[in-house]
Amino acid sequence: MKPNKRNRGLTLIELVVVVTIVAILAAIAVPLYSSYIQRGRRADAKTALEQLRAAQEMWRAEKGGYSTDATGAQLITTMGASSTTISPYYTWSFTGTLNANSFTAQAVPQGSQTSDSGGTLFIGQDGSKWNIDKQGVRHNYPADPSSAWAK
Repeated sequence: MKPNKRNRGLTLIELVVVVTIVAILAAIAVPLYSSYIQRGRRADAKTALEQLRAAQEMWRAEKGGYSTDATGAQLITTMGASSTTISPYYTWSFTGTLNANSFTAQAVPQGSQTSDSGGTLFIGQDGSKWNIDKQGVRHNYPADPSSAWAK
């Protein structure tokens, strides 16, 4: 009886083609997935800054001025602001002038999030939002569509 030539299995060429196709798909998928994950983490930071601003507004409505506690402890315990450690990827803090009439808060990327092109996010007492990217360039939202707040 002759051996059946159809049952030979895969040739080396076929195997190389399959491995190449899988490698190309992985090369496309991994960066897209990483970018998606970073945008999700950035959304968490934006939400935390918005909650902080809302907590400051509630404090102002009750006390007649913004909280001047630089640690944010008053806002966290009484007004529901998120912890200063938003996640392992962002922390928030007050920056610049902090008084009864104004504040600026920032969310600074930590760990693997530092590679995010969005950089540090900011929010002011008047609702103004901006970010400073990794190159040190300020992007105002909504005027600048490349702002991390727009993404």
